[in-house]
Amino acid sequence: MVEGWTNSPASAAQLLNKPYPVNPVDLTDRHQINNRPPNFDLVIHCASTRGGDVDKYREVYYGGAENLLDRFVGSTLLFTSSTSVYAQKQGERVNEQSPAEPQHEKGRILRETEELVLGRGGIVARLAGIHGPARSAVLTSFLRGSAVIDPENDRFMNQIHRDDVATALVLLADTPPRQTPIYNVVDDVPILRSECYSWLAQKFGRPLPPRGDASGSGKRGRSNKRVSNTKLRECGWTPRYPTFAAAMEESILPSFGL
Repeated sequence: MVEGWTNSPASAAQLLNKPYPVNPVDLTDRHQINNRPPNFDLVIHCASTRGGDVDKYREVYYGGAENLLDRFVGSTLLFTSSTSVYAQKQGERVNEQSPAEPQHEKGRILRETEELVLGRGGIVARLAGIHGPARSAVLTSFLRGSAVIDPENDRFMNQIHRDDVATALVLLADTPPRQTPIYNVVDDVPILRSECYSWLAQKFGRPLPPRGDASGSGKRGRSNKRVSNTKLRECGWTPRYPTFAAAMEESILPSFGL
């Protein structure tokens, strides 16, 4: 049995064409969770706060995971976390054994949730920044003219295409358990933000964005690291879009009509 959940009836109505039922279920509502049938082998916690604050993070991620674990005892929970839990700042190459000690409260909530899930026999997938059809913060800021290049605060961007996230989660659902079931889900080539903008400028025949302050205060803005996908690749995963350029050329630009 396969069942999909989404947060609202309106969202569920948009997914009626799926080959499995999609139901509106609020992960933060224990009563709603407890009303679901307890017969799933695997439960994937892949939610978003849609830019929510710290309280929303705790409610959706930690609280949602706790609700799922308590209801689906005996099921494996696969939690989609974030590479933002790595706080390295010097462009280091990091893997799943590297320290994950986020300096921001949202990242700390993700780490707490990871530990909760791992302690109950679950799996953690640390996703890089997701882009895909009609979804690219880098492209959007470039086209809007709001992008800036800051040589003093240039940083590596770790990205992953939406479709490659899906294939990674499917693979992990069938991967034999390891001693530490944490996996980075990221493409093959971390790329500097300035290199992204240089590629786009060349592609569109436009000038480079102006210099400015890009120090950022978001959950990824203060870190600078190159995240490795070696462990996931060793499990047999191969990204369809292994680089920023491949994702742009083959998927993202066409979805924007470009």
